[in-house]
Amino acid sequence: MRMMGFALVWLAGCWASLGEGRMKTIGSALVWLSGWAWALLAGVGGLILLIHEGPLPITNGWFAMFSGLAACPLTATLLRKHRGLSVAGWAQFAAALLIFLAGRVAVVLVLHRPFLPQ
Repeated sequence: MRMMGFALVWLAGCWASLGEGRMKTIGSALVWLSGWAWALLAGVGGLILLIHEGPLPITNGWFAMFSGLAACPLTATLLRKHRGLSVAGWAQFAAALLIFLAGRVAVVLVLHRPFLPQ
């Protein structure tokens, strides 16, 4: 289900970058809202898991927290303001998805649990 959500947001970001007028506005708003939602859900959830369970093993919330940071619109704003780098919303979500998938692979390899949670 999360994968479908990531795919939908990624497509909306592509739609926003290619579209004009109203399409661009709707796509950008969807990416912005989804970015904040994922940042709060995964980023804060990962941080809480780290505080509650501790930093080890590496799968204890680190990947979720960094995935949330990658998807957060504030990250793109700070990169543009302080480093002069412009990051598209779809690229942020692609990075967040890759970090999330790396965390799931780490759970399989390190903890020997199934890829999809039960």
